[in-house]
Order: sequence, then C-alpha cells, then structure tokens
Amino acid sequence: MGSKSHTTTDHDEIRTWVEQRDGTPATVADTGNGAEPGVLRIDFPGGAGEDRLEHIAWEDWFAKFDKENLSFLYQEEKADGEDSTFFKLINR
Repeated sequence: MGSKSHTTTDHDEIRTWVEQRDGTPATVADTGNGAEPGVLRIDFPGGAGEDRLEHIAWEDWFAKFDKENLSFLYQEEKADGEDSTFFKLINR
C-alpha cells in the first residue's frame, strides 16, 4: 500500500492540506447549538453527498476542533499517487 496517513492537531498543517484540495471548513446544517458549530466537516468540490453542509470560518472550525479535543487524520495521496481528500476527525 503506497498511501501514508498522518495525524495532526496543527492548525496551519490542516488548513494547508484542505486548501490545497479546494476544501472549505463546514458544519452539518442543524447540528449546532446557537453560535457554536455542530458536526465538523470539510466540504470538497463534488463531495458533499447527502450531508447538508454550511461553510464556516476557519477560526470557528478550529475553536470547535480544539474544544472537542480532536485530531485530524489525513491521507496525503492515494495509492496511485493522486492527491487524496480522505480525512477523519478522531479523538486525541
């Protein structure tokens, strides 16, 4: 298997990875509590599927990310060498 995964909590590293793939920080609509974002997601072009996503500011996304004590597990590239958009939010 030629695809490597990395885990990080570094905001700059996460933001760079997401933006290099044209992703946008988002939350699942109607899962938040007032001003606080709900379930965190990254919206990639053509990849939203069934989820109704609302784009949010990076600072709001990272505030929730840190409050929930999450880590960002991501794949740099697919086995065929193409850029991957695979990621998971996991507990630290």
